[in-house]
Amino acid sequence: MSTREFCLTRRKAEIPTFTKVLKAVPQAKRDYRPAPQSRTAGELAAMLAASEAALLTLLETGTVQWQDPKAPAPSIADIVTAYEKSANAVNQRLERLDDKGWTKKGRLVMEGAPPWEDTIENFVWGWLFDSVHHRGQLTTYLRPMGGKVPAIYGPSADDPGGS
Repeated sequence: MSTREFCLTRRKAEIPTFTKVLKAVPQAKRDYRPAPQSRTAGELAAMLAASEAALLTLLETGTVQWQDPKAPAPSIADIVTAYEKSANAVNQRLERLDDKGWTKKGRLVMEGAPPWEDTIENFVWGWLFDSVHHRGQLTTYLRPMGGKVPAIYGPSADDPGGS
């Protein structure tokens, strides 16, 4: 199995978990933040969806200009839909990517920072790890917001696991 195939396998395994966590955000509590400097739950959720859309742009063009979403979508359901659409499109694009495309250089441009240039492989893995990190942040918000933490890599106090 190539590293691209392994990455695609891991991404496919993670998408349902991301979806469960996003769906667990209580709509009425999207503005919750644990500290003044923290993003709100809605901002974190919207960032996860925007991140997948940005990764798709990187895969299609070789360059992406990252900008934090200006405002979360009107509903958690809209964020979930956007996330799933972009995540599945990324996976479809990765399925069509050949070894040359996997190892070519890509470029991420963020406002006020020097461009980050690396292989597409490193970007895709980095994006996945960053998203898992932000998903973890979001799960720490759920109980204080009155939500339930879904099983992720095993059961949680709120979810014994399973489907």
